[in-house]
Amino acid sequence: MLNDLINKGLQLSKSALFQRFLGKAGGVLGKPAKIGMLLSTAYGKLIDANSTKSGFEQVKEVMYTFMRMVKAYSNGSYRDVSKKSMLIGVAVLLYLVSPLDLIPDFIPVLGLMDDISLIAWFIDAFQKEITKFAAWETGTRFEPTPGTL
Repeated sequence: MLNDLINKGLQLSKSALFQRFLGKAGGVLGKPAKIGMLLSTAYGKLIDANSTKSGFEQVKEVMYTFMRMVKAYSNGSYRDVSKKSMLIGVAVLLYLVSPLDLIPDFIPVLGLMDDISLIAWFIDAFQKEITKFAAWETGTRFEPTPGTL
């Protein structure tokens, strides 16, 4: 089932609609205010989804990590990722938050399948970049030791 989702996401990533979002991603990536609005909207869309499946929770966590990577890239604190990867990721977020998709989100179940497929493909294709960022993020967090506060 996961491979089917990944393959469908790969096909969506080649669609004319996604290519339009990829073109818009370059204009969004260089503008912190637009990135902030995009991340806020994408976050809202992800937390609105109700699911008891642990796999869905894992996908949400990976996407939250990616969204933090976009924020860090946008503010210049993290640049150890290719611009192409960032553009594709931002295009996925634009697709996720857009009311214009191949299957409209208001159609029960089917409406979210294209979003889920594209996210599954993205996570599969860019897992190494996301994992590398998560390791960097963990290493940069300040964790006070006893007696340092």
